[in-house]
Amino acid sequence: MYQLTDSIYTTNSWNIKNKKVDKDQIINNGSIFLIGNGYMGYRGTLAEWNFDQYVGCFITDTYDKADNKWKELCNAPNPLYTKLKIGGESLSVFNNEIREHNVQLDLRHGVFKRSTVLKTKDNIEVQIESERFASLANLHLLPMKYSIFADKACNVKIKTGIDGRVWDLHGKHLEKYKTFEEDGLLSVQTFTKEKGIELDVVTKRIFPEDIKFNYTLNKTHNSIYEVLEFNIKKGEKFTFYNIASIYSSNDVEKPLKNARVNCEESYVTSYINLKKENNKLWDELWKDIDIKIQNDPINQTALRFNLYQNIIATPMHSQKLPIGARGLSCQAYQGAAFWDQEIFNLPMYLFTRPEIAKNLLIYRFNTLGGAKDKAIKLGYEGAFYAWISGKTGQELCPSYFFKDVLSGREIHNHFNDWQIHVSPDIAYTVWYYYKVTGDFKFIIDYGAEIIFEVARFLYSHSYYKMDKGRFEFIRLLGPDEYHENIDNNAYTNYLSKSVLEIAIKIYYKMNRENKKKLERIMDRIDLKEKEIIDWEKMKENLYLPEINNKNKLIEQFDGYFDYEDTTPHILKKRLLDPDEYWGWPNGVAVETQVIKQADVIQLFCINNAFDRSVMEKNYEYYEARTQHGSSLSPSAYAIIAAKVGLKGEAFDFFKDSLFIDLDNKNKSISGGTFIGGIHTAACGAAWQIVVKGFAGMEILSGGILFKPHIPKRWESFTFKIKYMDQKFRVQINHKNIIINSLKNNDHFVYFTISDQRYKVNTGSSKIIDYRKDERQVKEWSNADGGKKQ
Repeated sequence: MYQLTDSIYTTNSWNIKNKKVDKDQIINNGSIFLIGNGYMGYRGTLAEWNFDQYVGCFITDTYDKADNKWKELCNAPNPLYTKLKIGGESLSVFNNEIREHNVQLDLRHGVFKRSTVLKTKDNIEVQIESERFASLANLHLLPMKYSIFADKACNVKIKTGIDGRVWDLHGKHLEKYKTFEEDGLLSVQTFTKEKGIELDVVTKRIFPEDIKFNYTLNKTHNSIYEVLEFNIKKGEKFTFYNIASIYSSNDVEKPLKNARVNCEESYVTSYINLKKENNKLWDELWKDIDIKIQNDPINQTALRFNLYQNIIATPMHSQKLPIGARGLSCQAYQGAAFWDQEIFNLPMYLFTRPEIAKNLLIYRFNTLGGAKDKAIKLGYEGAFYAWISGKTGQELCPSYFFKDVLSGREIHNHFNDWQIHVSPDIAYTVWYYYKVTGDFKFIIDYGAEIIFEVARFLYSHSYYKMDKGRFEFIRLLGPDEYHENIDNNAYTNYLSKSVLEIAIKIYYKMNRENKKKLERIMDRIDLKEKEIIDWEKMKENLYLPEINNKNKLIEQFDGYFDYEDTTPHILKKRLLDPDEYWGWPNGVAVETQVIKQADVIQLFCINNAFDRSVMEKNYEYYEARTQHGSSLSPSAYAIIAAKVGLKGEAFDFFKDSLFIDLDNKNKSISGGTFIGGIHTAACGAAWQIVVKGFAGMEILSGGILFKPHIPKRWESFTFKIKYMDQKFRVQINHKNIIINSLKNNDHFVYFTISDQRYKVNTGSSKIIDYRKDERQVKEWSNADGGKKQ
C-alpha cells in the first residue's frame, strides 16, 4: 500500500482508494472518484446519496441557461439511486457506526467500487458492495452491480430507481418531468428550460429470482423508484444489477425510444459481458497513452490518475464538442473549452491518438461561425474565438465573472474581449498537428481556413504606430489573468507573429500545390491577395518584447518592470479578506509584478527558439513572482525547469501539478463563483511534463529531438509516441535512451540526441548514450536542487 494523500492510497498504481468519510471533502472526492466516457460523467458518490451530497451525472451537448447568465451542461436525473433499510432503520455512513469503509477507482478500466460495513442499532453488521462504470463500448450506458450481506437474519428494504432531484449550480435546468414504468423499465422524461432539449433516463433492474419480496412502485413528479422488501438469512448475499441508459434529443431524434431499446438490448447482454467490452477498449487506450515509471509507485499512480481524467473528459465520439475545463465532473466553467484544450489537453492525443486531436481541431473549424460573430460584434475581422466555447462557438464567458468579497459587487473582467491569445493558440495548434502528422489534407480541408481567419483577426486587432514604424497589440490580457488592459504581452505578440508566418507559408504552399482548392477557400471567406501582403508587412514589423542583453529577461508586457517588485507571500499579508480576488481592477496584485500563473514561461513551452540561458534567467525571475493561482501554472514551470536542468525544481512542480486534484483541500467557491471539479488542463499537462520536460522532446524539421532530464528517484520511464503515422516506444534511464520502432511502421524517422542525428528504421531499435548532453546541461545550469523559496 502506498499513501498518496492523507486519505487516498493505492495498492497497485492502477487504483486509488479512500477509507475515510469526510463531509468537508464530499465535493472534492466526488470529482476525484469520477467515472466517465466523454459522453457522461458520473461523480464518485455513494448510491444512497442525493443532491445534498452533490451527486451528478453530467451529459455532453445539453447546454442550457436557466438563470439568464450561465449556460452550462445539464445534470441528468440520477439513475442509480439506491437506499437501504435494515429492520426499518435507514443506513447511512453519517449516522451509523462504520466498521469498514472503502471506495476505489480502478483507473485501468474506469470502474468505481464501494465496500462499506455498517452496524445497526440492533447490532447487525451489514456489508454494502457496489460497482459501476460508464461504458466506453456503449457511451449511453451506465451499469451498476449492488450487493448486500448481513451477519444476522434481518428484514431488508431497498428503494432503487431514478432520482429526479438534481444538483444545479445556476438555476434549475430540467422541467416538465414525466415519470412512468412500462415493461419493467423505469423512465424519467424531461426537458431543458432554455432550449427544450429532451433528456431521458431509463433503467432496468435485474433482481435474483430465488428471493421472494414485496414490491411497490413509488412515483413523484420528478422521480420513480421500485421498493423491494424481503428477509435474508444470516450470511446470505443479495445482488441485483441496474442497467441505465441516457439519451438527449441532441443525440438522436427519439431519445426515449433509444434509451429504452438500449436498456433492453444491454439487459440481454450480461453485466459481466458489458464490463468485458468496456475493459477491452480501456486496455487498448492504455497501450498507447500509458507512461510507465520504474521505482516511483506514488507518482506513477498520480500520473495515471491525471491521464485517466484527461481521457474521460474528452468527447472522442464527436467533432462538434469540446473538452470542458472541468470536464464532466460538475457544471463549473460550463462544460466548455478554453485555450486549455489546445495548449494543455490536446498534445497527449496528438502524439498517441492523433485522430482524437484531429476531432478536437475540427470542433474549432465547426465553431468558426461563432468566432467570426464575436469578432464582428467587437469591431474586428476574422475569427476571435470565444474565451469560453460550447457547441456553437458563441462566447459563453460573462463580463461579470467574480464578486468583490469586500463590497459584494460584481467585478467586470475582460476575459471575453481582451484575452485574444485564444485565437493564435488554436491556429498554432492546427499547424502543430500538421508538423506531427504530416496530414496536409487536414490543412486544406479545415486548417487553412482557421489560420487565415485568425491571421485576419490579428491584423484587424493590431495598431500600426507611425512614429515607431511597427505593429503593436494594445489592451490585452495574457495568460497571467491578474493584469488586464496591458499592451504588447510577450506571449501574445510572439505567438501572433508565428501564426502570421504560418498563414503566409500555407498560402504560398497551396498556391504552388493546391491552387484550385486555395481559390475555393479564398472565394468562400472573401480573402484578397492584398491581405496576404498586409500579413507579410505585419509579420516583418510586429513588435516583440526584446531579450535584455544584460539580464536576458523578456518583459511580460509594456511597463511590467516599472510595477512594484514584491512577492506573493508579501501580497497575501495585504489581503483584508482571504477570499479576495487578486486581479483586475483593484486586487492586491494589479500594480505589482506578482503574476497569477506562467506567462513568459508559458511562451517557452510552445516556442523552442529561445536558448537555455534565456529560459533559465526568466525562469528564476518570474517563478519568484508567480502566485501559481491557476492549475495551469505548475506544469509550465515543471517543463521549463526540466529543460534548463533544474531537476529538483522540475520534479517538485511535477508533483504539484499531479496532485492539484488528488490533494485538493481548497474551497470550491472563489470570488462568489463555484470553481470546483477536476482541473482537466492540469491532467492533460501531466503527459507533457514527462514527455516534453523529462524526456525533453521537441519536434524538428524532419524528425524528433530528445534531451532527457530523468528525475533522480526514477530508474527509468517508458512511453509511446506516434509521429508521421509511425509508432515508437521510448525508454529513458540514467544513461541511455532506447528507441524502438514498432513492427507495423513502414518508414524510418530521424531522431536527434546529444547533437547527433540517428536514423531509426522500421522494426529496429537504437540504444543511445545521451549523457554528454546531460553533462552539458548540468555544467550550464549548475543546479539540481529543490524548488527555490
